[in-house]
Parts: sequence; structure tokens; C-alpha cells
Amino acid sequence: MNLQPGDQDEPEVNLTPLIDVVFLLLIFFMVSTTFEQQSRIQIELPEATATPTESEDESLEIVIDAQGRYFLGEQQVVNSELKTLKAAISKAVDGRESLTVIIRADASTPHQAVITALDASSQLGLTQISLATTKIEEQ
Repeated sequence: MNLQPGDQDEPEVNLTPLIDVVFLLLIFFMVSTTFEQQSRIQIELPEATATPTESEDESLEIVIDAQGRYFLGEQQVVNSELKTLKAAISKAVDGRESLTVIIRADASTPHQAVITALDASSQLGLTQISLATTKIEEQ
């Protein structure tokens, strides 16, 4: 009677459940991560105590940095003259006069730059104009 077993198979580690758990963790972290919309143009918005309003999907954003340079989306306007800004806004609007214009100006932007953006927008028939601010942190 032979009590010793013959060939013994090597034990195998099944990696399939481990891979499944890693994928589930990856999916969990991807879904639970929050994404922020950050502008590449560094501006510091002025502060206001009013509550923020909902922005509409159909809008044109004019960003003015601290030096008074204009940006439509990510594209910088060639210069800060009124006719150049009007041409750039007209090209971006493309005949949609019901578009909401959001002006995001740095807190230290020259006042004339904001007025020029308001003037160019109104001369093109855009009447829905908003100025973006940040909410003051109450202490």
C-alpha cells in the first residue's frame, strides 16, 4: 500500500478577483472625484455680497486681466482698441444676439477696460450682460 501521493500540483494564485477589486476601486475614485473649471488666465475677481445667479448655457465670456488685455475664451484679442474688440466679439457671437455676455475682469483691471468691453457689447446689440464677481466670505 502506497501512502505517499504521486505528483503534486503546484498551488496557483488566481489574480482575477484581485484585478476586479482594483478596477472597482479605480471606477469608484473616478466617479467620486469632483472637477473644477479653472481658467488658465490668472484673474482675481472683485468681491460682492449678492448671491450668485445661475449662468445660462448659451453665453460669451470676456475675460480682462490686470493689464487690461481681453480674452474671448482662451484666445487673446490682438489689441485693446474698441474696433478690434468689437470685431472679435462679432466673430464669436456669429449672429446670435440673444447671447448672454459675461465679463470677468480682474479686481485691479483699469476701469476703462471694463467700460470698453461693455461699450463693444452694447454696440453689437448684446443687451444681456453680466459682471462676474466672487462672494465675500463672511466672518
